[in-house]
Formats: sequence, C-alpha cells, structure tokens
Amino acid sequence: MIETAKRINQVEEYYFSKKLAEVRTLDTPDLRVINLGIGSPDLAPSAEAIEALNASAKNPAHHGYQNYKGIPPLRQAIADFYSTTYSVSLNSETEILPLMGSKEGIMHISMAFVNEGDEVLIPNPGYPTYSSVSNLVGARLVPYILKEELNWGIDIEELKKKDLSRVKVMWVNFPHMPTGRIASRQELTELVKLARQYHFLIVNDNPYSLILNNDPQSILSIPGADEVALELNSLSKSHNMAGWRIGWVAGNKQLIEAVLKVKSNMDSGMFLGLQHAAVEALKNGPAWFQKQNDLYRQRQAAAYNLLETLGCTFSRQQSGLFVWAKAPNSIHTIEKWIDELLYRTKVFITPGFIFGNAGERYIRVSLCAPEEKLKEALGRIKNYLSQIPHTK
Repeated sequence: MIETAKRINQVEEYYFSKKLAEVRTLDTPDLRVINLGIGSPDLAPSAEAIEALNASAKNPAHHGYQNYKGIPPLRQAIADFYSTTYSVSLNSETEILPLMGSKEGIMHISMAFVNEGDEVLIPNPGYPTYSSVSNLVGARLVPYILKEELNWGIDIEELKKKDLSRVKVMWVNFPHMPTGRIASRQELTELVKLARQYHFLIVNDNPYSLILNNDPQSILSIPGADEVALELNSLSKSHNMAGWRIGWVAGNKQLIEAVLKVKSNMDSGMFLGLQHAAVEALKNGPAWFQKQNDLYRQRQAAAYNLLETLGCTFSRQQSGLFVWAKAPNSIHTIEKWIDELLYRTKVFITPGFIFGNAGERYIRVSLCAPEEKLKEALGRIKNYLSQIPHTK
C-alpha cells in the first residue's frame, strides 16, 4: 500500500461526491429521486452564448492551447460587467484573471498567499471548500461564527477582539451560501478596515449577486479594498453555466500576478469556444435576469410551503439559489431525519452540518428544480407525514 501524503489526512471526500452516488442508487423508473440538494442550475444559458460556442467550436483553429490570462475580449467583457453591475472600474489587462470556474480560484489563491501555519478565517456556516483547501495548504483554520440573531451577519465587534496578527486570508461569501444573507455596505467597509489594519487578504466569493437580489455589490467597490481584497465570481449560478467552468478573480495587479504564477502551472488555458460564449453571456441584460428571477421567486414560494410542512422556520429575506431553514425542535438528529426523508419519500435535502457546526440544526433546499418538482416533493412529504402517528 502506497502511503498517502499527510496533507490529505484532514480532508474528507466532498460530501456531495459521496452522497449523490448514494442518491443515484435510489433512482428507479417508477419513482425517481427529487434532488433538492445541490445548486446546479437546471435552466439554460442565453441562446447567444450557446450560438457563440457552436460557431467557435466549428473553427479548426480554435482547439489549441490558449493564453493563460484569457483572450482580451473576455477580460474586457468582465470589466464591462463589473462596471454595469457593481459600478467598479477594472483594468482588463492587469486586474482580471479568468479561471476554470471560481472553485479552482480558492486553491490558486490559497497556494499563492498562504504558508504552512498561517491562519485563515473561515465562515461557519460556510462553503466547505474554504476549509478543505486551507487544510491542504497546511493553514490553521480560525472559524468565525455567523449568528442567526444577527441575521447571519458577521459579528464585527467579536472579530475585533480576536488576535488577528497571524491571519493571512479571510474568506467571505456575500450574498452568503447557505444562509442567503446579503451583507450591508457598512459590514464590508468594516471588514476592509480590519484587513488593512492587520495586513491580511480578504477574498469575497461572489457568484450569487444577481439571483433574487436587487442590490448586487462587489467588495472592490469599498474604498481601500483595492489594496487588500480579491473577488471571485463566475457564470455558474447567475448565467446557468455551472458545467462550463467559467469564472474569474479580480483585484489589483500585484495580487492577480501572484495568482497567475500558480494558475499558469496548473492548466493550459481555457478552451477558446468557452471564452467566446462567456463574452456573449456577459452581455445578458436586465430583462434576461428578471425573467430568471421571476422563476426563482415562484420556486422559492414552493420551497417555503415544503419547509412549513416539515415544521421548519426560516427567513423570507434570502437571496441566492437556496432556502436556509431551521429544523423543528422535535428533530434530534438532523442527518438521520434527512436520510429518513430520502429513503421514505425519495426527496433529497441538504443537511446544514456540512457547512460547519453552526449549521447543525439547519437544512438547505435548492431552487434548482422546476416548480412542479418542488410541488411533487411537497406531495410526497405530506403523504409520508400523514402515515406517522401524532404528526401535526
């Protein structure tokens, strides 16, 4: 047996990697599993993006290696997107680096800036990849708790009491996944002040800002953020292109150059057809997003009905692709409850514990399923609950 590297000893296989394999075994032709677990958009990208991909792919000259920094029209399209969406001015030549989805950016940024033993601030609850990548690079994880009583906001005053002298990177994610929290400009301003005071890098992971959110914002719009902040963004969620793996990191020239040093040793550039498609997708106007958000609001209402039937409590002021809800007090073990629902109704819902121990009493329902599927899931759950004695 070949001994594995020590760096993977504290890293588990991604929850969905294992769980979805289990879920697939329950699928039968007569009763298929309704997957309300993952945030993989079921809607299509814009027709213009698909047409651009097809046209580019037909050109034999477009299938070779590409520039590590992406083509100039793509970087310019991202700069234009930031200008129109967030009122942020970016230099397309030096302040934008396209990525194979923003998830790889978490690794690239960590490898570029975090030394073994450095401290990394991780949101709890939060995206599990922040923790797993930090473990892989040998960082010391310092969780900061997002509190329900603060509407899942960061307790800035509590953060100020911590010893932040060894912090190298702070991961933030607004609009937040899984809670749907939208940060105020004041919160972001306070975080930037802390980063400047203690000389650490703050990275905002920002893929949900155009989904059920009337006030999209970028941390790069905060005064002083240009010196201490990077922002990850992607077309995965907002533009329905999750499988296309198109994202980027934005920030000042020196920070971007550091990330490029890592990235250029990890891949050989993005397929040109995808870049051409991304240019077109980034031109999607307000009407395109309005139509999409109208659908998500209908789905959100159906998800609320499902969660109320389960006896959960939740805020109706959530953005992004999910609804975050607290399980009823009568449920003692959330994972067991979720598995019972899965095996009895073939409806899969994500347990909140996978996002950190602050999420242990919570569940997350994805809006990446048609409204009729959410209603079907509700029917199955109602039928199941009607068979349980003393269920109210």
